[in-house]
Amino acid sequence: MHHISYRVGYWSAVALIIAFAAWIVSFAAIALTQSVFRWTDMSDYITRVQDGNRFFQHLAYFFMLMAGPLYLLLLNGYHDLVPSGKRALLRIGIQFALAYAILSSLHYFVQLGMVRLRVNTGEFGGLEMFLQANPLSFTNAMVMLGWSFFLGFSSLFVFPLFRGAESGASGTERLGRRGKTTGRLLGAAFLVNGISCLLACIGYLFRIDILTFLCANLITGGAMMVIGVASAVLFRRLDREPAGN
Repeated sequence: MHHISYRVGYWSAVALIIAFAAWIVSFAAIALTQSVFRWTDMSDYITRVQDGNRFFQHLAYFFMLMAGPLYLLLLNGYHDLVPSGKRALLRIGIQFALAYAILSSLHYFVQLGMVRLRVNTGEFGGLEMFLQANPLSFTNAMVMLGWSFFLGFSSLFVFPLFRGAESGASGTERLGRRGKTTGRLLGAAFLVNGISCLLACIGYLFRIDILTFLCANLITGGAMMVIGVASAVLFRRLDREPAGN
């Protein structure tokens, strides 16, 4: 019973790990092969894109396009894992995750679609408010709303599902000590992710760039990797239980 949910949870967790690993590799490749670009105006941006290779940037966009739906699938995989008394919290977490998935996926699709195609044909008119490179663009505000506000609150509502060994998810209880350890790790990762995302939101709204960078990239990226790995381990162990357990 519930093994379909566990398999959905497992494979979405594995895919989420791959997405964030590819994003990390792309981020590192961009840092190693290109100088840091600071937005000044459209003419400098045009010079930059005409002189540089944007393969790793587009690769990062693609995997972040997938991250939102994968996170949403992962949370749905928890449905049969958590006790019925806590499913209201999970539903709220899923609703916030849906908003995050829509906003972030829309942003990255715009970057891979309209922005990429128009840059390739040299049509730069009207692009300024749609560029991720422009920190004050409409699409940057949209993706930050998804990544910071909605993902943050989603994580904070999911965190209590794994808080403490006694009140943890029923699946972690069935797996004994190892399951409880995994549950505590998941709870900690969701808590850290939630706080980090909301701090990134504050950093964006008040132009504290170092806070936004550290929280939205390093801390949130690390927390999401931990969530993916711990979830994959947990769902794999649950799926291997004999049918009917």
